[in-house]
Amino acid sequence: MPESAADALKRRTRDFALAIIRLAQALPDHRAAQVLGRQLLRSGTAVGANYRSACRARSRADFVSKIAITEEEADETLYWLELLKEAGYVDRETHDRLHDEADQLTAIFSASRKTARAGQKQRM
Repeated sequence: MPESAADALKRRTRDFALAIIRLAQALPDHRAAQVLGRQLLRSGTAVGANYRSACRARSRADFVSKIAITEEEADETLYWLELLKEAGYVDRETHDRLHDEADQLTAIFSASRKTARAGQKQRM
């Protein structure tokens, strides 16, 4: 049985969370790196958790609300990745790979929110 788009995105966000966990574990023991790492860890792992929650939405309005939170967490992850790179705590290759994935996830959730919201307005 082929994997559904929702299941593929659940897997993708889980894989992203695992990569974020590995990055956070590899950060130096400096106070600033650890503070930024905790923020990154929180937002980067929240992407998948919030997407799973959106998949269980009880209505279109509930989905729009939950997917908007997912989009915000993915975008926030971009911010923490940028700070970690600019502060010199993350190498360019790791940053670029995770930043690209976070950027793609943000775009996916943004498009999903806009599509669901447009459908919500048409029903009114």
